[in-house]
Amino acid sequence: MSTDPWGRVDDDGTVYVRTAEGERAVGSWQAGEPEEALAYFHRKYDELAGQVQLLEQRVRGTDLAPAQAEASIVKLREAVADAHAIGDLAALTARLDHLTELVAQRREEVKVAREHARAEARHVKERIVDEAERIADETTHWKSGGERLRQLVEEWKAADRIDRVTEAALWKRLSAARTAFAKRRKTYFAGLDEQREGVRATKERIVAEAEAIADSTDWGQTAAVYRELMQQWKTAGRASREAEDELWARFKAAQDQFFQARSAVFAERDASLAANAEAKEVLLGEAEKILPVTDVRPARAALRSILERWEAVGPVPREQRDRLEGGLRKVDDAVRKAEDAEWKRSNPEARARAQSTVDQLRSSIEQLEKRLSKAQAAGRAKDVKEAEEALIARRSWLEEAERTLAEFS
Repeated sequence: MSTDPWGRVDDDGTVYVRTAEGERAVGSWQAGEPEEALAYFHRKYDELAGQVQLLEQRVRGTDLAPAQAEASIVKLREAVADAHAIGDLAALTARLDHLTELVAQRREEVKVAREHARAEARHVKERIVDEAERIADETTHWKSGGERLRQLVEEWKAADRIDRVTEAALWKRLSAARTAFAKRRKTYFAGLDEQREGVRATKERIVAEAEAIADSTDWGQTAAVYRELMQQWKTAGRASREAEDELWARFKAAQDQFFQARSAVFAERDASLAANAEAKEVLLGEAEKILPVTDVRPARAALRSILERWEAVGPVPREQRDRLEGGLRKVDDAVRKAEDAEWKRSNPEARARAQSTVDQLRSSIEQLEKRLSKAQAAGRAKDVKEAEEALIARRSWLEEAERTLAEFS
């Protein structure tokens, strides 16, 4: 009989392995020495130990799913229990027991991680639904709002799944938000179409009026009408792009027709009035020689003669009218001011009023001087002060009144 610490070969060739429960036959060996039998069954043990070691490496070093790991442990545990091998089978069982504890811990970690991932996914999907409902209720930027809803659906698909009931309820809300947004957008554009149709009708009326007066030769009144029509066009709003472009082209064509015709007439008229402008330039130069006005009567007579000839000349081109008229008006204003000043100097009533004012002030000063002398003689300081202040004021007024009287000399 051959023996070693973990097994033996009996005389009849039976091979036994030693376990904590006692010996167990694992095979029979008839073809060689007992040592060869023991070596053979030790190799079987080594193969089994290698499988246990490989499973340990997979459990500790990879993300092997707990269920798959547990299935592998059960399979190896059965293999160890029924092993036809010689070795420390109890050690292999202990290692498998340790792996079982490790896998149970891993299963709990996976469970916690899965629950955390589901909670995070629920938070993500609730945030997606909340934003979708806000877009459905508030957004009026239809293009960007629709694009954002499409992005939210993609974010929903990319997020992890959660429990079926919550998933279904949130998806129902998301679908309802998308439907509500689509209905609100459809309603808005339907109203916009109706509004644009009203604008189109208004602008067709404006265009019709513009085309009706395009041939008018009432230049001033018609130009005012076109300005009013342009203001109405600006405040009417916008029709659809096609209608807007077509109506604007018609309106501008009518307007251009009128103003081009007016410009041609005015240009022809201005050309015929160039000689009048030259004549008025000469008259303006003659009028400007009156300034400064030193003698009113000759100045007015000269200006009257110029004005008569000015009116006889006739109209001038528009671009020169304001300058020429303004120059002559400046001379006329200067002559008028000189006439006003002359009238004030020669007005007997105004002179009499000025002389009366001077006389009254002189009399008042004379009385105040007497009052002052009496107050000084009596030593009444208060009366002296009041008299002096009154004299200062009266003398100042007298100087001004005397200057006014002097202007009538």
